Amino acid sequence: MSSLSELKKEIHARTNLQKAKLLMRFFKTGRGEYAEGDVFLGIMVPEQRILAKKFADISLSDTEKLLHSKYHEERLIALFIFTAQFEKGDEKTRRKIFSAYLANTRHINNWDLIDLSAPKIVGEFLFQEGKGIAVLKKLARSEDLWERRIAVLATFQYIKYNSFEETLEIAELLLYDKHDLIHKAAGWMLREVGKRSLVAEENFLKKYAVKMPRTMLRYAIEKFPEEKRKKYLTK
Repeated sequence: MSSLSELKKEIHARTNLQKAKLLMRFFKTGRGEYAEGDVFLGIMVPEQRILAKKFADISLSDTEKLLHSKYHEERLIALFIFTAQFEKGDEKTRRKIFSAYLANTRHINNWDLIDLSAPKIVGEFLFQEGKGIAVLKKLARSEDLWERRIAVLATFQYIKYNSFEETLEIAELLLYDKHDLIHKAAGWMLREVGKRSLVAEENFLKKYAVKMPRTMLRYAIEKFPEEKRKKYLTK
């Protein structure tokens, strides 16, 4: 079994301060921004995936320790490892990873961390359990921005199984959310519903388009024909 210290050594050997500065600007880590204080090492995602694959056999406890890191890339690598372990794990392992995920949402604190992990862990677990909407609604009502984003993105896995009601219920709950990152996420998931069932998406839009934040609406109708888009935007 690989060790956490070995993994960290390989991670830090790839530090690129120039890229780190660019990433810190891109992910809004400045004062008053949504990821204020986050620290980057400047390691790109393909490299992180390679490391996660190489060290996919580290223990669940060590993976959780890595998720507590102050470094953004270490947290994402931990989530990649959790995802791989979840996909290969038995029911007991999957439940442990799901529980660890929800117990550590304060460390899953940027949109990329969520988007690359929440569907495959939270969404998949809850879909297979068959009783996930209560958990998703609790997350959607959270005061924490990132828990609300987890709620939305987790429904992506339901959409892949052609189950749309969960996405629509969560999107309805978040109609009056104040944060742009939630507007974008909810609109994106509505668009994904529309790729599989345009009727389901348009039924939702007919009821809520006027109430929706403009960003959410724009994301939801992005792939519509121009004339149809204009009709929704001028309502």
